Amino acid sequence: MASSEPGAGITQLLDRVRGGDREALDVLLPLVWGELHRLAADQMRRDRFSMTLQPTALIHEAFLRLFGNSPPSFNDRSHFLGIVSRVMRQVLVDHARRRRAQKRGSGLQVSLEGLGDELARPAEAVDLLAINDALERLGGEDPRLLTLVEMRFFGGMTAEETAVALGESVNAVRHDIRYALACLRRDLDPSREKK
Repeated sequence: MASSEPGAGITQLLDRVRGGDREALDVLLPLVWGELHRLAADQMRRDRFSMTLQPTALIHEAFLRLFGNSPPSFNDRSHFLGIVSRVMRQVLVDHARRRRAQKRGSGLQVSLEGLGDELARPAEAVDLLAINDALERLGGEDPRLLTLVEMRFFGGMTAEETAVALGESVNAVRHDIRYALACLRRDLDPSREKK
């Protein structure tokens, strides 16, 4: 009997993939492809300059990393998208590091547009590696705040979806996302003296 919950089919497929069912992965991919492509395109749109990595390549690399050996377990669709978002961010950071090494210090610049008014004005561009470093510092202080930022801005999840995925109130999620973005903005402020 099929569940009436919208993401139930995806959750069941994710469970089957975790159990080693490769056919379930073949069924899962077309069901989530549109949403994954939207996530990847959002990530790529933040790139200020042309990247050699395309959204489809980003999805493929993320899937290889995620499902290559032993896939993690996923609670539901939201949890899956949160983890895919984190893996996509890692792929982009690795790509930026390779480009920087090839270009000898020419860092990949990305727009912070879409990361909230609290973090940046649309015209600003910040090195992707600087954003990653700031996110890592934030995660070192409070891993939950990092998760919120990843789910909201890298995963494209709404505050409501994030709250459901984490079992928290929407108001708490919104408040903590604003706080996290303020911390990131302060950390990325070029006028602030770094110690």
